[in-house]
Amino acid sequence: MVERVCVFCGSRTGDDPLFHTVAEELGRELVAREIGLVYGGGGIGLMGGIADAVLAAEGEVIGVIPEGLAQPEVMHAGVSDMRVVTDMHERKALMHTLCGAYIALPGGVGTYEELFEVVAWRQLKIHDKPIGLLDTRGYFQDFDAMIDRCIEEGFLKEKGRDLTVRESDPRLLLDRLLS
Repeated sequence: MVERVCVFCGSRTGDDPLFHTVAEELGRELVAREIGLVYGGGGIGLMGGIADAVLAAEGEVIGVIPEGLAQPEVMHAGVSDMRVVTDMHERKALMHTLCGAYIALPGGVGTYEELFEVVAWRQLKIHDKPIGLLDTRGYFQDFDAMIDRCIEEGFLKEKGRDLTVRESDPRLLLDRLLS
């Protein structure tokens, strides 16, 4: 049983309000399934949206934020379990320890960096935790195309496609991750 899911997502909301709506839906669905949220500790963007939804539904939220970002205008003021760490490396290591699965939502370079690291760790058998992509409006189609290109060019085996699961609906994604 997965007790907590680590969510990687943007510190911005993106241009389409649907990104924020789906982040909130995922937060509510986590609480409905009694699964806690581990995330980057921000109170802004999609990070703030998912944390707000989990908190509003009285679920567990653990924020993990590096000292350099632990500022009132960034850090979520409503998260009571906020863990301030030295740097991004310590942040990712602690998030990994606290979760049983990963989900990436739309985001920028930081979101992709976190996603690629856990995918690489899974490929190297450092962990076997499921990794899901919440594919709002096809956001992760290019990620899949990149994986396909790696396979086509001989840099990744066919089973590289099995490192992640992708769904556009939070419920379906959680069903697949937890099965």
